Amino acid sequence: MSQSPTELPFREIPFEEHGIARKQISHGALKVTDALQKAGFKAYVVGGGPRDLLLKAKPKDFDVGTDATPEQVRKVLPRVRLIGRRFRLAHVRFGREIIEIATFRGMGEGEVEGDRTIGGAGRVLRDNVFGSEAEDAIRRDFTINALMYDPATQTLRDYTDGYSDLKQGQLRLIGDPETRYREDPVRMLRALRFKTKLGLTLDAASEAPIRELSSLLANIPPARLLDEWIKIFLGGCAWPAYQQMVDYQLWQPLFPGLIEQPEQPPELIEQALKNTDQRVAEGKPVTPGFLFAALFWPAVQRYLVEKQSNKPPVDQLAAAGEYVFVCYTKQVSIHRRYSSMAKEIWMLQPRFERRRGKRALRLMGDKRFRAAYDFLLLRGLEEPDLAESIAWWTRVQEVDEAERREMIFGKPRQEGPTRRKRGRRRKSVKTDSELTDTKSADQAIKTGS
Repeated sequence: MSQSPTELPFREIPFEEHGIARKQISHGALKVTDALQKAGFKAYVVGGGPRDLLLKAKPKDFDVGTDATPEQVRKVLPRVRLIGRRFRLAHVRFGREIIEIATFRGMGEGEVEGDRTIGGAGRVLRDNVFGSEAEDAIRRDFTINALMYDPATQTLRDYTDGYSDLKQGQLRLIGDPETRYREDPVRMLRALRFKTKLGLTLDAASEAPIRELSSLLANIPPARLLDEWIKIFLGGCAWPAYQQMVDYQLWQPLFPGLIEQPEQPPELIEQALKNTDQRVAEGKPVTPGFLFAALFWPAVQRYLVEKQSNKPPVDQLAAAGEYVFVCYTKQVSIHRRYSSMAKEIWMLQPRFERRRGKRALRLMGDKRFRAAYDFLLLRGLEEPDLAESIAWWTRVQEVDEAERREMIFGKPRQEGPTRRKRGRRRKSVKTDSELTDTKSADQAIKTGS
């Protein structure tokens, strides 16, 4: 890195200036910092918590930084669970809240120092060298994420001038940008996520190396890329984030060849991303499975054209789904529950063509019906022939039960008068049991049972 702790100005910002009150910190985070400080350790709320509070946003969670080692943390907080190999961390649960506790990291240099391992491309493979709070601050990625809040004094500790950057709406890497990106290429994705989600401006020095270094993402474990992808696309800024990723050449390393012209994606994909952002804004649930159904749909269509088959449409879609997820997920590992949902949505599409009888009724009872219907609406943006089907399926969900059954099964048949057969009429004599059955049937009809 280009700066050492002694070269950076340290500021202790009082409550009167920053305005973050102790009561704004979660109960669990306060319990952790109070316990560690009482035991003689330093302990602060770090990372996104102070950052989001300064931006008047609700933090997703609260993390704690301390000079206590993981083993010392476990002695102070017996319910702690130690996790991680690349970064050893401590987790403690308070009801539904999990507080992540990280020991201050140092600035280990060289190929291997202590428990710090660096790969050939400069990527940090393991980093468990502990250090001071100042070292920990400047080894973080962005200045706005290096702020430390002390609940005991309600002061903000700033080693990187992150407070000023936040006030100016600037996103800036700590240290030399190229070195920091090589240490962890995922920082390029994080830069775009913070830029779009927080509405910040990426400073020129931090922006410059991204396009040149974008290929380094190929060296990141696929599961970690999926985690970051979900944070980006389910955070409320999916469409602008996609545009930024394409512009900075970060989309292709993740899904090479998936979208033929990433700069001009199909309307279905654009609208799916915008709809996701709208649902997040309205507090509605969103799922990666539906987004993957939209993003991979053009590849499914290409497969169906290239591999024309006489098999039933559902079987063709099943084969296409298997192919595209194997072909285009080498860089980003997609959980089976997400790919399965996408395949189920696709395989329900041919069933919308049948609007009569029990099959239509069963389709409406399918657990994926609503997602499949929403996907049908997206298809309608590019397939005008679906307009009639979309109108019918939209209306059948809006009408009452009687009209719905009429739409699906048709009007009830009107029974006309029956002609009496000629011949001598025999007088029937009903038994007691027959009379009882007749009365029961009459009563059932009257009561509607």
